[in-house]
Order: sequence, then structure tokens, then C-alpha cells
Amino acid sequence: MEIVVNGRNSEISESFREHVAEKLSRIEKFDSRQKILRVEVEVTHEKNPRQHDSAAKVEMTLRSRGPAVRAEATSTDQHSALDAAVDKLESRLRRVVDRKRIHHGEKRPVSVAEATAGLPLDEDLLRDEPEDDTNQAGPIHVEGDSPLVVREKTHQGSPMTLEQAMYEMELVGHDFYLFMEKDSMRPSVVYLRKGYDYGVIHLDVTE
Repeated sequence: MEIVVNGRNSEISESFREHVAEKLSRIEKFDSRQKILRVEVEVTHEKNPRQHDSAAKVEMTLRSRGPAVRAEATSTDQHSALDAAVDKLESRLRRVVDRKRIHHGEKRPVSVAEATAGLPLDEDLLRDEPEDDTNQAGPIHVEGDSPLVVREKTHQGSPMTLEQAMYEMELVGHDFYLFMEKDSMRPSVVYLRKGYDYGVIHLDVTE
């Protein structure tokens, strides 16, 4: 298992790199099932003294033969942020293993697709936004004078079912997930609503 540690706004000491490797040894027990190839660790230090409670952030991305697993945590220092991030990563890996152990048959749990079938589309997402004064930051128009930081990402993916999309959304710890629906080949987004409810948005592409 390869471990790569990078720092943003700071340099990473060799002793901390060794500490990261020692902490991540906890997840080696999942390697036989996940075939872990690489763990990318990014440590960010916030220079703003007003953000003392979240001065350090640790982001982890685990690459394997299966879907990527991601975890992040913030704290007052990089060591406690690392501990929290490793705990989250281990918890999500355990869910992966537990999911693979589920036996199908009479005791098969209700699938996510079955549980979310017929959910109404969130009307708040369909309402037109009121017209207002806007300014432009890069290619995006924003309201007011607040600065906008734009971070653009491109991910590779393959068509998948709704159930698989929700499973992978949980692994990366996000409240939404963009995917290509396998049956219809439509761009779709599944998102977490209040409580344990989910919503799904499909995009019909026309000329």
C-alpha cells in the first residue's frame, strides 16, 4: 500500500509522514478484500487566527480496485485531525466489507433503489431564482460583492445503478453524487435530504 502525503500552506516533516504511515496501518486489515493500492493524504493549515478550531484539515482518498473511499476532518492541530480522518476512513471501509457480506435471499434488505422509488422531486430545486444584481467571478455570476473561490474537478466514471451511486456517495462522505444512470444513460444526481430521505434528479439532454 503506497502512502502519499502532501501539504498545503505548510511543509510536512518526515516524522509526521511516519506518524501517518503508523496510523494508516490500522486499515491494512481491509487490504485482502479491498486490494488497497494507494492512500493520498493532504494536510492543509489555515492561517486565519479566527479559525483556530479548524486550523488543520486532513483529507484522505483511498484508491483501490473498487470505488474510491474518502474521509476528511478538521481540528486545532494536524495530529488530532489525522486521528479523526483515520477513524472515518476505517468506518467507511468497514461498511464496504459489511456490505459484501450481506446474503441475498429471504433476508435480503430492501435496496436503496426500492426505498427511494417514487420519491417526489424537491420542488425547491425547480423554482426560478429571483432576479437580482450579480457580478461575475471568472465564468460564474455571483450575487453581491462576496469573493468566490471556484474549484473545478473532473472525475472518470462508468454508468451505474442508483443503488451503486448512493453507495459510492456514502463512501466519499458527500451529500450528493453525480453519475450516469445505467438503464437510461441519463446524467443524474442523487442527494441527501433531511433525515434519511434521498432525492434523485435526472437530466434529459436535448439538442
